[in-house]
Amino acid sequence: MSKLTIMHNPRCSKSREALKILEENGINAEIVKYLETPPTKEEIKELLKMLGINARDLMRTKEDIYKELKLKDVDDEEKLIEAMAEHPKLIERPIVIKDSKAVIGRPPSKIVDFLKA
Repeated sequence: MSKLTIMHNPRCSKSREALKILEENGINAEIVKYLETPPTKEEIKELLKMLGINARDLMRTKEDIYKELKLKDVDDEEKLIEAMAEHPKLIERPIVIKDSKAVIGRPPSKIVDFLKA
């Protein structure tokens, strides 16, 4: 059985729902509370590769910090990644990682599909 990791924010209802889905499927995932232990720029780049998306697609664009940093006007992928490393609150959640693939659990049903794949 592959090792599963979930990038989790306990205060987020979708993240809690994702964790529940994993538990209901008998999966004992490694839980990474990414707000407490933020990923490095390299880890974010790796995550983007696993997800097959660009940095902007991984960002929570409705967060105040997104507006404060005027990230809407930033087109530099490297700068967006830096912003997420410095302000992990910007990272969309939850993210479930298995082997070299990952999925953003929004809606949480995406996790069920991901586990079957």
